[in-house]
Amino acid sequence: MNICVIGTGYVGLVTGAVLSDLGNNVFCVDNVESKIAMLRRGEMPIYEPGLDELVARNVRDGRLCFTGDLGQSVSRSSVVFICVGTPPLPSGEPDMTFIKEAALGIARSMNNYKVIVNKSTVPVGTGELVREIILSARRSDVDFDVVSNPEFLREGSAIQDTRNPDRIIIGASNKKAAERLSELYAPLDKPIQITDVVSAEVIKYASNAFLATKISFMNAIAELCDATGADVTEVADGMGRDIRIGAAFLHAGLGFGGSCFPKDTRALIQTAEQFGCPSDLLSSVVEINDTQTERFMNRLELSLNGFQDKTVGVLGLAFKPNTDDMRDAKSIEVVNRLISGGAQVRAYDPVASLKACEVLPEIKICESAYAAARGAHAIVVVTEWSEFIHLDLARIRAEMVGDLIFDGRNIFEPKDVVNHGFRYYGVGRGYHGRLSDLSPPVAPEKTVRPSGQINYVIEPIGRG
Repeated sequence: MNICVIGTGYVGLVTGAVLSDLGNNVFCVDNVESKIAMLRRGEMPIYEPGLDELVARNVRDGRLCFTGDLGQSVSRSSVVFICVGTPPLPSGEPDMTFIKEAALGIARSMNNYKVIVNKSTVPVGTGELVREIILSARRSDVDFDVVSNPEFLREGSAIQDTRNPDRIIIGASNKKAAERLSELYAPLDKPIQITDVVSAEVIKYASNAFLATKISFMNAIAELCDATGADVTEVADGMGRDIRIGAAFLHAGLGFGGSCFPKDTRALIQTAEQFGCPSDLLSSVVEINDTQTERFMNRLELSLNGFQDKTVGVLGLAFKPNTDDMRDAKSIEVVNRLISGGAQVRAYDPVASLKACEVLPEIKICESAYAAARGAHAIVVVTEWSEFIHLDLARIRAEMVGDLIFDGRNIFEPKDVVNHGFRYYGVGRGYHGRLSDLSPPVAPEKTVRPSGQINYVIEPIGRG
């Protein structure tokens, strides 16, 4: 099948590469000439594990090409994917400029029946908007259908998510369009749900907003854990074992960032208000997330007796591991708070350093986590890269002049950190350090005997 993919960002590039790997001929189109030139040289504009090899193989085999010629790509294809950006406006609504431009370009290039697929994350009613634009701008009476086919890929595992999805949602107005898209996805052998266009549009926003809600819920529970002496990681583990709840996204921390959850949750709030059903629940989800980093940084500032003339090492800059995406990254909030308070920031990220320099030019980018710790009064973990979990804590401590670790992603075991001479703060895990600093409660430590009985040993652990 000949496929046109409009947009070569995360969604478009991964979608085009995977569809070509399934044996289709794919034309990836972008109106940014420098990006097309980069892709033709085999250089990826984004970091995604395995993407460069996947692209190179399918370009070499002649199934994948990159072009700025939208007209030729549309006319030669039977299915056209719209994978352009919908960045948020100040109001929280998505900017539909690129969607409208893509629809107009498609309309002017159609020469026979096409299935137009909205794969960008778009508000309710976008399918009808695209249909109306094409109807009004097409140059001949050519038939077409508009389908909603939302993506559910995660940055850092986008290729695997595209090849092995939990489900494939196809929102179509007729059987002909649904069958053509089902045929395209048949090699994946995954569950396909065929529904109407509007329901498919809501499914995408509702899915992301629900996952965001789980994160904000755990951050609200984390605040309670800090107040009571409970450990939020134990609470999350106990909750996640309930099959009705599940363990995914029950992670307290600095909150959610990136290009999807913040934007999509706000967009759903806007949509609900437009249809006369405002959501206090979703507004609270956003409010909790917006204040999470502030609470964390307030505690750090208090522990350091202010940021002025302090050096802080920041570990992780990308909004999540296995990506270089800095969009709405929590590191931006952390660094800006430190800089405004008079601190010097030394930072390290395995892949996002170059993009971080564009967003945070005031910081010192270091070549390793150990270099970021050099001369630091405190270390702040912002992104949960796996290499940070395996750091040599004794070496980190030797590089520092202070002894504070603020773990914004709860990647460390507090006792391990304290045993290396640190004071430790997590999110919802309380304080762990010198007992002379605080008067923490005595908490039980549990071990499991072979018989399955629990043996409780009373031991002071410095949690409060």
